[in-house]
Amino acid sequence: MRDMDKLIYVWAGCLLLSCCGQKQAADSYTPGTVVEEKKSSAPEFNRDSAYAYVARQVAFGPRVPNSTAHAACATWLAGELERFGANIYVQEAVLTAYNDERLEAKNIIGSFRPDEAKRILLFAHWDSRPYSDHDEESAYYKPIDGADDGASGVGVLLEIARQIGLNDMSIGVDIIFFDAEDYGTPAFVNENKADTWWCLGSQFWAKNPHTPGYKADYGILLDMVGARNATFYKEAASVYRAAPIVEKVWTAARNLGYGRYFIKANGGAITDDHLFVIAGRGIPCIDIIHLKPDSPYGFGAHWHTQHDTMDNIDRETLQAVGQTVLEVIYSER
Repeated sequence: MRDMDKLIYVWAGCLLLSCCGQKQAADSYTPGTVVEEKKSSAPEFNRDSAYAYVARQVAFGPRVPNSTAHAACATWLAGELERFGANIYVQEAVLTAYNDERLEAKNIIGSFRPDEAKRILLFAHWDSRPYSDHDEESAYYKPIDGADDGASGVGVLLEIARQIGLNDMSIGVDIIFFDAEDYGTPAFVNENKADTWWCLGSQFWAKNPHTPGYKADYGILLDMVGARNATFYKEAASVYRAAPIVEKVWTAARNLGYGRYFIKANGGAITDDHLFVIAGRGIPCIDIIHLKPDSPYGFGAHWHTQHDTMDNIDRETLQAVGQTVLEVIYSER
């Protein structure tokens, strides 16, 4: 039994979902109520800037490992983080996919105030899916743009990095763009379905952190955070392993007037990068991820299809997520 399997089985009542697997129905819920907006103590998140960062990634083409678009985007991402004043680490590794393909992967890491003991970890995956396995059969082997699934979380974090570069803070922040998250077994293949074929970059980093013995107070994962009218339920593994951080984030969102996005109800459990950071580094982490309990797979209709394009990206959703995360990290002392 793998260590991750052990972790999964102790989540009483939680059926682990793959980002690319079956959905556990969310608990019955009452949509969050928008509360009176309070002024943020954090820098102002620029939604147009975040949108432009998403669009720039998509313009490279699908960021599938071993592709020209992937290599070009990696160089650009590292350059942007460096431009904002972060210390840069590009962690290169050759990882083995479910089909034994060797993937030339790069985890891109930007550290702000690297000497500070108190640290917050922010992360997203930057690669895009090599398959459209929830699309029509003729599209199965077409890679996706990954505007929402991949680029949206990275776009938000790039704007957060830009704001940190402009507005100093008293703690350390590490931003990691994990690679090879989305190269797991496609739905149309009937073997090698293990959850550990997903999130290859975060699995590698968890065993080989960029700083020996790396620790952070907590981590926040952003995954699919750009869709119009997105709903962010409290992901089950996040609640189980980092309930105080979930409450901190969801409370900040409601106080900022974003309650209609951050739903005050529990959702299903998702196999995502946060699980491997929790298991490998012992860092309590949460996953802010768009869940749709009434949809066939639990995610938006564009998920893992050719329709995951910029047409789905909404500036207001990016703003809700980005401003909330800025509020949380700038409240730390």
